[in-house]
Order: sequence, then C-alpha cells, then structure tokens
Amino acid sequence: MSIRVIERIRAMQAWADEVRREGKRIGLVPTMGCLHEGHLSLIRLARERTDGVVVSIFVNPTQFGPGEDFEKYPRTFERDQELVEQAGGEVIFTPNVEEMYPPGFCTAVQVDKLTEGLCGASRPGHFRGVTTVVAKLLCAVKPHVAVFGQKDFQQAVVIRRMVRDLNLNVEIVIAPIVREADGLAISSRNAYLSPSERRVARVLFQSLEKARERVRAGEREASGIISAMKAEIEAKPMARIDYIEMVDAETIEPATRVEGRVLVALAVWIGKTRLIDNVVLEKK
Repeated sequence: MSIRVIERIRAMQAWADEVRREGKRIGLVPTMGCLHEGHLSLIRLARERTDGVVVSIFVNPTQFGPGEDFEKYPRTFERDQELVEQAGGEVIFTPNVEEMYPPGFCTAVQVDKLTEGLCGASRPGHFRGVTTVVAKLLCAVKPHVAVFGQKDFQQAVVIRRMVRDLNLNVEIVIAPIVREADGLAISSRNAYLSPSERRVARVLFQSLEKARERVRAGEREASGIISAMKAEIEAKPMARIDYIEMVDAETIEPATRVEGRVLVALAVWIGKTRLIDNVVLEKK
C-alpha cells in the first residue's frame, strides 16, 4: 500500500477520527524532514506501539531565530517519502506555513522554567515555537502516542510537561539517541559539515564519554567534569563551545553534583554548524 500524503489540517483530523472510530491507535513522529536513521528509529518505535503511524514533515519557521538556518534547512521530500514508507509509516502530514499559521494567527504555547536554560538560553524564543507547533500537530493528528528523540532531550522534557499541564491525552515517548559508528549523534545538520569539520565533530561524543569515564572513576563534582569536557573540545580549533552544562534530568535545574539522574548536555559550533548532544548519568 502506497503511503498517504495529507496537506490540510481538517483532512488530517478527518483521517484521525476515522481511525479512532475503528478502535485503532495512532502514533505521531514530528519531524522537519531531511530524514535520517534517527527519525526512522522513532517511526519504527511508534509502529511497535500503535496501529498506524503519522510522520509530520514541517519546517517550522517559529522555532528559528534571526540569522538561523530556516531558509537553507534541507528539504528532501521525495526521499523522505520513500524512507517513511520503508520504516512503516502510513501517513505523511505535510502542511505548508499558511496552513499552520494563517493570517491573523496570534496564539502561542509557552512552557516556563524548563525552557530557561541550555538551548532556551542560547536560542531565545526557540521553545515557544516548538511547543506551539507541537500543540498544533497534536490537535491535527490526534495521536495516542508521540515519539521524540533523546538527542533533543530538553525539547522532549518541555513537551512532556506541556502535555501534562494542558491535560492532553497523549503518551510522550523518548527514544534513545542513534549514533554514527564514531559516536556522532545523527542529525540533519551534519550535512552542513565539510569533511574536515565532520572529523572534528566527533569531539562532542568524545567529551561526553570523558564525562562518563570521570563519573565511573568516582568524580561527582560538576565543575571538574565540565572542565575536563571543555579541555577536550577547546583542543580542536574548529570547535567553539556554546554551552556545557549538567542539570537535573527532570527539572532541567543546574546540578552541582552527579546525584540521582543528571543530564550532561552540550551545544558546540563546528565551523558555522551548531550541534547538540547529551548523556544521562545516574548515581545514587
């Protein structure tokens, strides 16, 4: 069966209503396209938990800040369509900007506190755009389950809080990071890297492994772990640190020690490309 492509919100809602009347469960994997193995792992996980998977492909302008890469963000719809079908997706929901943000649109969904640090601090307004578009996608697709990747850990935590606070009847699943053979987290933005930059980009994962090794060796102080990570990255001339932080994995509040579940997260510029990665450490 060939995959179905839906462009209008009302058509998407009608499809979802029909599937729900049949007693079937709907999964949603929100994406901005330019799909890769990380996205495909989310689709396969959604497929395991539901009867039909919708993959949204929408490059959302409201989550890009001034000077960011909205215009040049890769758009590869024909290839994406083939990949969604191969991974077991049933529907692609691909509205245009006017469909999602019609003239006069003036509503936003804002999650406070969880969005203040990490990427929220370095990309003002980013999460307001994310939560607004995800809320709209949930209203359009009406899923029982929505799957997000751990690479965007803060985003997943923020969306889970939004869903809880607004009493939205959808389960948010966070799937593990998918990595290249050398450890680099798979990302659509990796395509921007030159061959030399791609080699340098391995340092993100290497620095996270350094953090993990420090904790295994008994280090608990965040300052010492972060200093070791900074030294690893700063040794690469092409790399420029945006942030390296250790936070509580639930509240995203800064953590001074590795106690309970903590997230070690970083954002690093490799040339003109900003990459993010993280690892969750747990010590009692």
